[in-house]
Amino acid sequence: MSFALVDKAENPRLLYLATRDTLEGLLETLGADVRAWADSQGFTADPGSQLGLPDNGGVIVGMGDDSSPLGGADAEFWALGALPDSLPLGSYVLAHQPAEPTASRLALGWALGAYAFTRYKKRKRAPASLVWPEQANRERVTAMAEAVYLGRDLINTPAGDLGPKELAATARDVAEQHRASCSVITGDDLLIENYPAVHAVGRAATNGPRLIDLRWGDENHPKITLVGKGVCFDSGGLDIKPAGGMQLMKKDMGGAASVLALAHALMRAKLPIRLRVLIPAVENAISGNAFHPLDVLATRKGLTVEVGNTDAEGRLILCDALAEADREKPALLIDCATLTGAARVALGPDLPVIFTRHDALADDLQNKAAQQADPVWRLPLWPGYRRLLESKVADLSSTGESSFNGAITAALFLAEFVDPSTKWVHIDMIAWNTRSRPGRPEGGEVQTIRALFALIEDYVTA
Repeated sequence: MSFALVDKAENPRLLYLATRDTLEGLLETLGADVRAWADSQGFTADPGSQLGLPDNGGVIVGMGDDSSPLGGADAEFWALGALPDSLPLGSYVLAHQPAEPTASRLALGWALGAYAFTRYKKRKRAPASLVWPEQANRERVTAMAEAVYLGRDLINTPAGDLGPKELAATARDVAEQHRASCSVITGDDLLIENYPAVHAVGRAATNGPRLIDLRWGDENHPKITLVGKGVCFDSGGLDIKPAGGMQLMKKDMGGAASVLALAHALMRAKLPIRLRVLIPAVENAISGNAFHPLDVLATRKGLTVEVGNTDAEGRLILCDALAEADREKPALLIDCATLTGAARVALGPDLPVIFTRHDALADDLQNKAAQQADPVWRLPLWPGYRRLLESKVADLSSTGESSFNGAITAALFLAEFVDPSTKWVHIDMIAWNTRSRPGRPEGGEVQTIRALFALIEDYVTA
């Protein structure tokens, strides 16, 4: 897969990058005719703007203002993201070759802009191609582009073609590619192996529940464990969603897609880690044996949980996986989940929410997120809300009775299954681009994986 990046091209057109601050100098070097043309077109290097130059003289691409809140790394990542589909077909090359990390950011932005989901419908046209920037780290760019394409394809695939069985098959494919091991516990065997909450949520579906367990790397390296919510479709269960609420529920396995994508990038980069990926994969369906509101479920940790709402199923499958992940005492434990609408109400679709007990870890992740143009925002694990999870008949309620602070209470619920000493991050994401932007087409998205890759790389190599 080339990602519309090529080693060389015959007579490629030149791409000039300009901010509002550098446009004047660029026009001066290109000559009076180009300046007159830019003035006549009112070109001011606004973000994402393009100016085709006369006589096939190339294209100037606007990058906006370096001092803007979304300047710097964000501008570099996405400066070229719209170009593969918006430029005329052909090959292009950067007129001025940037150094690292700018070169890799530009290349990755181009690659992600060339993505299209083509399983069921051919793309309207091939993307334009870019000659690799000379200083780009090709291995890292390719690894991340492969990871993002994998995750986006998984999230975009309809639930009829991607259930727990198919998600497990994909995990096996990823494992085989990297010579990792992958085991899958299926159906009633989940009860034998003590994953009762995963079984309860998924037992009503014909495509039965699974616990996917991928392992890779040297046992002596730092243990990094990723957990992803793999609800391949969420009807809401007996607390059934309305039709509008089900519309995008094929993306409810976005956490699983994200950790599989991240795992691919980590393994391809051969980082010195002992990686484990745990994915509880289910369909939250309705049938005669579906779990009920106010059922009391057993969990792997031994805590009993009263079901407040069958449409809050993600935390139930995650609690079993997190308990198993925490048992090994990893150096770093990260879970990704499309968990709550409350997180989207609080921060919107572009900002995944992070929760952690460890301030330094939160700061580090937010710094890496800014550097990678892969934003996150922290909310508190506010202990005052823990009382809302009390139950009269079980150790915990899965939801409590309050209609407020839903993202925080969900995170507090998960925290019950992770030892306070464990360096754990919970990420509540939408895994979906609600609108198209350069390099980020509307549809499935593996949010946070660039930030998490940088976090893990720094953690094990610093």
